[in-house]
Amino acid sequence: MPTFKFAAIDKTGKKVKNTIIANDINNAREKIREKNLYLSSIKEVKKGAGDKKKKSMGITIGGVSSKQLNMFTRQLSTLINADVPIVRSLNILETQMKPCLLKKNLMTIVDDIENGSSLSGAMVKHKRAFSKIYVNTIKAGEIGGMLDQILLRLADFLEKIDRLKKRIVSALAYPVSVIVIATGIIAGIMMFIIPSFVKMFDDMEVEGGLPMMTQIVIFISDFLVAYWYYLFGIPIGVLIFKKLLSKVRKIKYFMDRASFRIPVFGKIINKAAVSGVCRTLATLTTAGVPILDALTNTKDATKNEALVVAIEDIGDSVREGGTIGDPLRKSKVTEEIVINMVEVGEETGELDKMLVKVADNLDSEVDAIVDAMTSLIEPLLIVFLGGAIGFIVIAMFMPLIKLMQSLG
Repeated sequence: MPTFKFAAIDKTGKKVKNTIIANDINNAREKIREKNLYLSSIKEVKKGAGDKKKKSMGITIGGVSSKQLNMFTRQLSTLINADVPIVRSLNILETQMKPCLLKKNLMTIVDDIENGSSLSGAMVKHKRAFSKIYVNTIKAGEIGGMLDQILLRLADFLEKIDRLKKRIVSALAYPVSVIVIATGIIAGIMMFIIPSFVKMFDDMEVEGGLPMMTQIVIFISDFLVAYWYYLFGIPIGVLIFKKLLSKVRKIKYFMDRASFRIPVFGKIINKAAVSGVCRTLATLTTAGVPILDALTNTKDATKNEALVVAIEDIGDSVREGGTIGDPLRKSKVTEEIVINMVEVGEETGELDKMLVKVADNLDSEVDAIVDAMTSLIEPLLIVFLGGAIGFIVIAMFMPLIKLMQSLG
């Protein structure tokens, strides 16, 4: 006869965890009810099955994608809202997943919950899958007894953040790919076609020497032929140097602050970063997380050092009984309209709702800027590529025209 592991609550409200032998799971439930226990979870104990299952999931590659985490969060919210016990909900979601890090973590989380841990307490051990903000939001939902609603808000939050990131990446992908392809084409012309013209010019005697445009093109061609590895070395070196500099907090602060002043792109960077901060803070405060804890978690999730410093100043102000608006205005990291909306939210006691509105407005502005930038960049890239190719063609044919004129 199979053995079942169960968790239940007795008449006094005390938690009871034990095992029971029965013909099947329905027979086990009946035996538990006969003991005047209120069943919360039950699971068949298969000898060696758990170990084999965990061994089969021993090695997982990669982390948890935002799409995967968002789907899990939304489905878990639906199951809990339908009054399905938390352990059964997690088992259902884990069973339908393909082998991955999240599936492996859910196995451990279920075991921890069955051993008396809370959902947030079990999730906090898996930092690769669940961020600090995610865990703290779940914890607030558990304390407030509204876990299903908090999970739904958390899913909306993750979805909106992910959508904004994808919008920006997709907008930048086109110009970056065109620039890379254009650079490759021009470099190929310089390294493989221009040297043939140079040999021809060496055999010709052009009166008065080669034109300045031709000399410039030949100089660039000779440089690329001799030092072609600079095409790869310089960008890689710049990225490594930037990475090393960003490890120094003061330098990263000035770099991030300077990024807000980059023409066109600076506005996108600033609005997207501020939107992320507002949406994160709104999600945490709505979930019932105390404002100081919410600010700390928001700071930990923010990668822009200029905003991190601003959040630290806001935290100091709130700790001393001050407002959010004043230190935010002094930091000069966002527009006045954003600061005014935050101050109105503080005054009316609806800061979380106002922060959501600020984030939505900023997201709309980012979409508008990205659309305008995309429509403007395309003709600019065409002009740039056409101009570069035209310059090379003219520079190479000018000596031929000059030679033909001298022969005529």
